[in-house]
Amino acid sequence: MTKRYVVIDLGGTQIRTALATAPNHLHRTIRMETLADQGPDAVLRRIEEASRQVAGDAWSSVEAIGIIAPGPLDPWRGVILEAPNLPGWEDLPLKDRLSSSLGRPVVVGNDANLAALAEQRFGAGQGKPHTIYITVSTGIGGGVIIDGQLLLGARGLAAEVGHMTLEANGPPCTCGNMGCLEALASGPAIARDARAAITAGRESSLLALAGNDPRRITARLVGKAAAAGDSLAIELFQRAGFYIGLGIVNLMNLFNPAIIVIGGGVSQVGDLIFEPIHQTVQARAGHFYWEDCPIVPAALGDDVGLLGALAMVADEFE
Repeated sequence: MTKRYVVIDLGGTQIRTALATAPNHLHRTIRMETLADQGPDAVLRRIEEASRQVAGDAWSSVEAIGIIAPGPLDPWRGVILEAPNLPGWEDLPLKDRLSSSLGRPVVVGNDANLAALAEQRFGAGQGKPHTIYITVSTGIGGGVIIDGQLLLGARGLAAEVGHMTLEANGPPCTCGNMGCLEALASGPAIARDARAAITAGRESSLLALAGNDPRRITARLVGKAAAAGDSLAIELFQRAGFYIGLGIVNLMNLFNPAIIVIGGGVSQVGDLIFEPIHQTVQARAGHFYWEDCPIVPAALGDDVGLLGALAMVADEFE
């Protein structure tokens, strides 16, 4: 009999939930707002509600729950150690709380790590047992797959690629460090640098797009301006691509992957960021690292988290 699972992608803005079967079938999907400012108990009640709602009449046959969440987290104990976009989620025993309220076994994983697993199993990295995934969005995260296995590390905290230090005295990062890749090339970093340039007097169509208020400049607006040929916006993506390329050079030297997959909202600008990434990698890494290692866009879109959760829970229960 085919085993059914409920899989959950918990984010700071929304909760996506699906009824699923292995290997990669999402049969019914719903989404609801996280409302994280209401605190952990309220969010957990919403997760429970979404789980039962998406399963419907099939709830009695649900084998287990797989949930991915922002980290850092302990995947074995299922404890969220810290979640900047989820106030009050310090040392929160997510696995135990959900297992108790839903009456099903629960497995928990880091969102970026499980996105890497999904892309390697079902997406752009399929057939490549040595895959690195990087997501460039509000933050920068990632996952490393070696010999088809997700690299977790001693405490489940491995592959925080966004927190490689690339500039010793660079801008402060939300993690408390300075000069992290995330602080240099994430969506908020691109918007921050755009606002600084405009405030310093740089001419750009960005100001008009933002209603003549630099505070309203976002990475999405920078992308729109760059696509229309705005020189400042293009420079900002070139700069971000340079730093992402530097990070990839480090990862290539450490792990010698067969493919690098890049997802996340910022990657949607396409060649505006992929070209400087390729240029930097080819200028700074040995050719034996990059000549047989394509750097490609992610393939699974919004479903990457749910498919990662499904891969995780199916590995446990199939």
